[in-house]
Amino acid sequence: MFKSQEMEINMGPQHPSTHGVLRLKLRLDGETVKHCYPVIGYLHRGVEKICENKAFFQGQVWTDRMDYCSAISNNLGWAEAIEKLFGITVPRRARYLRTMLNELNRLNSHLLWLATHAMDIGALTVFLYCFRDREKVLDVFEAFCGSRLTTSAMRIGGLLEDIPEGFEKMVKDTLTDIREGMLEYETLLSENRIWLKRTVGIARLSADDCLAYGVTGPLLRAAGVAYDIRKAHPYAAYDEMKFEVPTKTEADTYARYLVRLEEMRQSISIVEQCLGGLPEGPIMAKLPKTLKSEVGEVYHPTEAPKGEIGYYLVSEKGGVNPYRFHIRTPGFLNLQAIPLMVQDALVADVIAAIGTLDVVLGEIDR
Repeated sequence: MFKSQEMEINMGPQHPSTHGVLRLKLRLDGETVKHCYPVIGYLHRGVEKICENKAFFQGQVWTDRMDYCSAISNNLGWAEAIEKLFGITVPRRARYLRTMLNELNRLNSHLLWLATHAMDIGALTVFLYCFRDREKVLDVFEAFCGSRLTTSAMRIGGLLEDIPEGFEKMVKDTLTDIREGMLEYETLLSENRIWLKRTVGIARLSADDCLAYGVTGPLLRAAGVAYDIRKAHPYAAYDEMKFEVPTKTEADTYARYLVRLEEMRQSISIVEQCLGGLPEGPIMAKLPKTLKSEVGEVYHPTEAPKGEIGYYLVSEKGGVNPYRFHIRTPGFLNLQAIPLMVQDALVADVIAAIGTLDVVLGEIDR
């Protein structure tokens, strides 16, 4: 009766805290995790193969449906990959508007992350506050392109439409509300003893481990590595923006929380710079009705809210669609580090680890 043995249980794929259809096979000694094995593929839709059978112009909508919380970032990466493949020059005004929309998308994604992550750990009030402010960002998206979630906001060569009347004031009011809301989030969480107990020292992932696993984004920066593609390989209009890359060295769940909060402040600053320096001119390059490629290949990375998303395209002579297409999604590579993050942790810490990864299974499974 005093013997002990390890027990294997499944967390998910139908579980409210796995942020989608993620299944974790946990081997437990009491409440201590001795081994974790992530199982994915429940949401696989074959996005890459579908895009290989669609014209270059048609692939845009499929990028929305991967990380549906970061549709605009996904749109931007796809559009710029095609533009790099064909040597298309995007007008400066369009590049500014793309940058602004991309940073509003980062705010949208981080607000959703904080809302769900806090609720997983038990802070329901923060969930309501974040969703209150996120709705205002979605209103901005709706005013711009008529859609709130899967936006299809970009077009190869620029944008479909210019900003509508009253858009700039709407964006400024939204930024003011988010800046005020962030003070509320920090008041509720940053020194809350329950939040600190659940996040400080939890789910550590060192810089060396991040690099070994290919982990990028806030997880890498919270481990002290100041790598941000917007700085390292500028795209859109980021080479004309002034912003900092926030880092921490603790490499735990709390450090990632602080990094993402600072990223939100930097995003607000970038959007304000875009509005203040918005150039005049066209928002769309002159393109033929059909894009026909030559033999070639291109890889284009961008900094999505969750890390590096890269589009790899191979083209053939006279092709109107990609010959081969592959997406390097940040969630897929970040998730593979979770067994290391939860080794010898408690079951409750697994929930915090999933939340700090900010996974979206539509992007991971594709």
